[in-house]
Amino acid sequence: MAAAGTAASAARSPGAPAGMAARVRRPPAARPARLPALLVLLAAAAGPGAGGAARLYRAGEDAVWVLDSGSLRGATANSSAAWLVQFYSSWCGHCIGYAPTWRALADDVRDWAAAVRVAALDCAEEKNHEVCRAYDVRFYPTFRYFKAFTKDFTTGENYKGPDRELRTVRQAMIDFLQNHTDESRPPACPPLDPIRPSDLLSLIDSPAGRYVAVLFESDGSYLGREVILDLIPYEAVSVRRALGSDAALLAKLGLSSLPSCYLIYPNGSHGPVTVGKPLRSFFSSYLKSLPGVRKKSLLSPEKPDREEDSGTVAWREFDRSKLYTADLESALHQLLRVELAAHKALAGAELQTLKDFATVLAKLFPGRPPVRKLLETLQEWLASLPLDRIPYNAVLDLVNNKMRISGLYLTRRVQWVGCQGSRAELRGYPCSLWKLFHTLTVRAGTHPDALDGTGFAGDPQAVLQVIRRYVRVFFGCKECAEHFEEMAEESMDSVRTADQAVLWLWRKHNVVNGRLAGHPSEDPKFPKVPWPTPDLCPACHEEIRGLPSWNEGQVLLFLKRHYGSDNLVDTYSEDLGGAGEGAPAEGEGPERGRTSPEQPRGALGAEGLRVPSELPPGPHLSERWRQGPAADLGSLSGAEGRRGAGGAAAFLGLGFSSLDMSLCVLLYVASSLFLMGMCCFFRLRSKRWKVRLHHPSV
Repeated sequence: MAAAGTAASAARSPGAPAGMAARVRRPPAARPARLPALLVLLAAAAGPGAGGAARLYRAGEDAVWVLDSGSLRGATANSSAAWLVQFYSSWCGHCIGYAPTWRALADDVRDWAAAVRVAALDCAEEKNHEVCRAYDVRFYPTFRYFKAFTKDFTTGENYKGPDRELRTVRQAMIDFLQNHTDESRPPACPPLDPIRPSDLLSLIDSPAGRYVAVLFESDGSYLGREVILDLIPYEAVSVRRALGSDAALLAKLGLSSLPSCYLIYPNGSHGPVTVGKPLRSFFSSYLKSLPGVRKKSLLSPEKPDREEDSGTVAWREFDRSKLYTADLESALHQLLRVELAAHKALAGAELQTLKDFATVLAKLFPGRPPVRKLLETLQEWLASLPLDRIPYNAVLDLVNNKMRISGLYLTRRVQWVGCQGSRAELRGYPCSLWKLFHTLTVRAGTHPDALDGTGFAGDPQAVLQVIRRYVRVFFGCKECAEHFEEMAEESMDSVRTADQAVLWLWRKHNVVNGRLAGHPSEDPKFPKVPWPTPDLCPACHEEIRGLPSWNEGQVLLFLKRHYGSDNLVDTYSEDLGGAGEGAPAEGEGPERGRTSPEQPRGALGAEGLRVPSELPPGPHLSERWRQGPAADLGSLSGAEGRRGAGGAAAFLGLGFSSLDMSLCVLLYVASSLFLMGMCCFFRLRSKRWKVRLHHPSV
């Protein structure tokens, strides 16, 4: 369940990290974290954090080069160094858990920066949505290699290592460097292939005026290549590697074991050297400390001119026993404008999943009238489509209410209340997604008639299965989605009633909380403990033979009460200026044109996807949508498709100003009067002809 971060939603919902921005950053060594996907995800958190995006990597502090939409292409195109870029989302729990490893990797290979650089780009930031789509990033984290001196646009090569441990990725970076041709190899990267015995003897016979270290190692060892790259920024010393397969040569040089170092001094003398342990760090440290060896200027990420927002947010007082509209609406914003945006077009299973999820939302979402009306319009439009493929921009235009239909509105401002974290990167979106899923399952049980006529009526698993497919198809954290799928395969088929569906999701949420306890995405202020806690629901807890146990009957009552409409409060929600009639259209809300602390880093605005691509709605939609052909819009994609869709949008009358519409009305009235006048004129003329025929002159 790609959902959300914390213990059950409103109450102790441990949250998860939020969207982090950054520019260039580096991490200290840390142990890699590899947790089950869903767990990570759920715990992780908060899309765009309320009040400043969370930062997994910090410019000027971490060795990670932090890129964004404005720097990615410029950094990787025709670069003199290769790049390894992690595309991540700051709300993704797995990304949060892996961040210490990525920072540690970047710090460990910081001396390699002239040859290969470790970077990161946050796809949860609003400004990065388009570039992540352009690079076809759908799941997080995604790792891409970019070779040096690449002139044509490329989305990079996917990292395909057996795991993401620091040592494994570091060795994969070396393999990637060696995959460069001689012409495209980074100029600062020394030769990494082993030296031949004849070349070694030439080095000994012809001193180079500097230190030359030759590391002898077994075939398949990476130690020599790691030391070579470690010494890139150091002057007066060079390192080569040789394979220790020639026993006679080793004996001649006085080397008795592998790995070993043979050093040629600037004055021509030479011989084996002894270090404390035959490890990379010992060899590198020894060579760096040789007399006359100095470090050149270190190439490292630059610190931004202005200090970045610390990510601290103003705390909002809230009642853990309540469900907040702001959390649910922020979750909708994130999934409709951010997660779906990873897909340039929707077809097949993806499109069907979106249709089904939109149906469930339209029928069961308990929020305010403008949001419910928007969801109903989206569902009605999707259901009426005769196409099997649509561009995502068409969905975005509807969500942003480009057609200016009165009473349709979904906030573009993320406002975490019950899902706020003690830090901007904690809780947030995963927490709110859990709350949304719990709300849907509860509403399906308490309003059984809501799904009548949808094809889901009478199926107790319907909502769970739709949630399952949404997580599998659209949720960005792939490992989290895989873990949720594992839980679903294991026991979802056992659900036989709507009440069992409510309890199934509750149990799995607590499983996730248990596994994520102590994970980096856990908010210390909201520990991941079994939920609901005794203070929220004393009757839910009991003891059997001295062991704590759940009273599931009471848990069910609590869940229905907690996620019911009567428990939903609008505190801190965006003021819509009148519930249904005067809801602001897209771009007219209080946050228009600025990025506030509460505005999601991942918000996908109209500016991010400017060109509308409206599709032909069905007969149940308003007249404004009903006009026009456009049956072929579903096949549109790319720039050409967007241009065609834009033309269709203009044809349908979308985006017209009030002046345009007034002129159209005036023209219509004038045309009607003209036609009526012509009709009267010809009727009078016809009467005159009849009179003449009845009274002939002769």
